[in-house]
Amino acid sequence: MKKKVIVYRKVPEDVIEKLAEHVEVVYYKNLTEQNYDDFLKSLQTADGLLGASLKIDDDFLQKAPKLKVIANISVGYDNFDLEALKKRKIIATNTPGVLVDTTADTIFGLLLATARRMPELDQYVKSGKWQGTKDEDLFGVDVHHKVLGIIGMGSIGKAIAKRAHFGFDMKILYHNRSRNEAIETEFNAEYCQLDELLANSDYVCLMIPHSAETDKLIGSRELRLMKKSAIFINGSRGKNVDEKALIKALEEKWILAAGLDVFETEPVPLDNPLLQLTNVVTLPHIGSATKETRDKMARLAAENILKGMLGQTPPNVIKY
Repeated sequence: MKKKVIVYRKVPEDVIEKLAEHVEVVYYKNLTEQNYDDFLKSLQTADGLLGASLKIDDDFLQKAPKLKVIANISVGYDNFDLEALKKRKIIATNTPGVLVDTTADTIFGLLLATARRMPELDQYVKSGKWQGTKDEDLFGVDVHHKVLGIIGMGSIGKAIAKRAHFGFDMKILYHNRSRNEAIETEFNAEYCQLDELLANSDYVCLMIPHSAETDKLIGSRELRLMKKSAIFINGSRGKNVDEKALIKALEEKWILAAGLDVFETEPVPLDNPLLQLTNVVTLPHIGSATKETRDKMARLAAENILKGMLGQTPPNVIKY
């Protein structure tokens, strides 16, 4: 009897076909109120689960007594309760690597868009306000030759540093759990403590996973350490930032602006003050979202789950 895998996120048809060669596949392109009860019923006999964003904790696992392997179509896995998975000896996997350059493109693009006020000025033109001389009120700030501070020099942080160093002649400061001398040599980067990075950077880019240790890492104290001319970019997780403190910092001009791909609550509520501020550029957590990269991520997730189901070691096992 074939083992059973539930896929609960839209993936390319060839991914479903590949899985179906080896396992029984139950496929939900999207989970909705209408199909969620059916999903829970299928979960009772599922051996594997492939998708993204669904909170996997003790309560959820009680509804999945046979579950052995989970494949997250994401590099992040803060939707996993690792202790609960460890207790059940469930193999958990993610999809790092394939999204590095795509995400770095997005985050650096967000930095540029915020610095040069591109979304705001796009609306300025489209609303018919561009009537003559460009007023100083429309000016942005330079990116080239400025100081970029990267908090979290993982693979995406390195890709951002590469773009900044070689493309924009920026000076790179970085803060990480450990020094990386290769990065320092390749990008002329300088390792420093967090407070020093915040005080000396023109752009602060947050690129760390979320954990109990990093929860609200950037709060009022950290934002006040930054230059009044500084721009804050968050491409990590919304919960790494005290959002109320960030709103106050932007409203009261402790810092110049912010570019955000992530929020404390997602989708971001329409009454969130960040959406009303002209010095904030917002994206819908779309860092890795190109068709090419998402297809690669889905195929890697399928490889992860198949190897786990067939008793082999998946290429991207999350350690807990």
